[in-house]
Amino acid sequence: MKAQVFRGVNQLSYEEIPVPELQPDEVLVQVRVVGLCQSDIKKIRYPLYEPPRIFGHETAGTIAAVGAEVKNWQVGQRVAVMHHIPCMRCDYCLNDNFSMCDTYKNICTTAGFTPSGGGFAEYVKVPGHIVRNGGLIPIPDNISFEEASFVEPTNCCLKAVKKAQIAPGQTVLITGAGPIGLMFVMLVKYFGAKAIATDLIPSRIEKALVVGAEAAFDARDADLPAKIQALTNGLGVDVTLLAVPSEKAFFQALDCTRKGGKILFFAEFPDEVEIPLNPNILYRREIDLMGSYSSSYRLQSLSADIVFNKRIDVQALISDRYPLQNLSQAVDQAITPTPETYKILIYP
Repeated sequence: MKAQVFRGVNQLSYEEIPVPELQPDEVLVQVRVVGLCQSDIKKIRYPLYEPPRIFGHETAGTIAAVGAEVKNWQVGQRVAVMHHIPCMRCDYCLNDNFSMCDTYKNICTTAGFTPSGGGFAEYVKVPGHIVRNGGLIPIPDNISFEEASFVEPTNCCLKAVKKAQIAPGQTVLITGAGPIGLMFVMLVKYFGAKAIATDLIPSRIEKALVVGAEAAFDARDADLPAKIQALTNGLGVDVTLLAVPSEKAFFQALDCTRKGGKILFFAEFPDEVEIPLNPNILYRREIDLMGSYSSSYRLQSLSADIVFNKRIDVQALISDRYPLQNLSQAVDQAITPTPETYKILIYP
């Protein structure tokens, strides 16, 4: 089968490799589409992992083979694939910190080499632990593979929305109107809150309004805090979701978030970044800082419901489609987006 193999920093190699062999409790899925995620791009561009590996994890496809011990799954079924499933027994899982679970981190879908997602290949193997514990999600007949590939990123965004306790009637600032920021706009609106978005690209500012933002501004606007105050009866937003790794965006969040509000870090910053902060700002204004990483097992059914019942329009997020052979070009476009670049999908 063909796969894009990570051979080193910024080195992707389109290669012929063996189709993964199945253990009796495993399932083989033919990848029909896989989303290109910012986390994939970081893994390709920075020395975070030892090669060789095959990345890609926002996967939807068709079951191509099942192990002899697999029950309730048949060849030909259309499925969305979750690449991690927690153990549900460790201290992290018992506190709903599923993404900190060792099983969650170490047992992963794979197309070969060190398990790393495996979606950037023609076939991906799903380990028995993931098969047995809800890691395969049947795709309804009226839902495309493209739409189904959004279940995993929807879960990640939904986890942040739930962690920040976004509620009806609140106002939420979303910094960055790329595909993740736009998904946040959709989810915030779906849960009854008002979204305000910022970005540097005019077309993305307009796109935020199209998908449901109450207002959208240029992130460089020196009057942004005043405009936010005007929209929130002089209080500031209840929650800010940082969907870009920007120090300036963080300080804007401090200026725009109300006393007693929350600021949630969703985007991963470079490791060398250190943000100087007077702790009295948090103390005196009672602002909560929090982070949200990856998905939540507890939200898996709700994420599938939101996508499969079209409660948000994930199709509106798709801008580009690339064959697997051209993954490097897709990564380049994501790094230096055109005004119309949003979500990029990859087809093996």
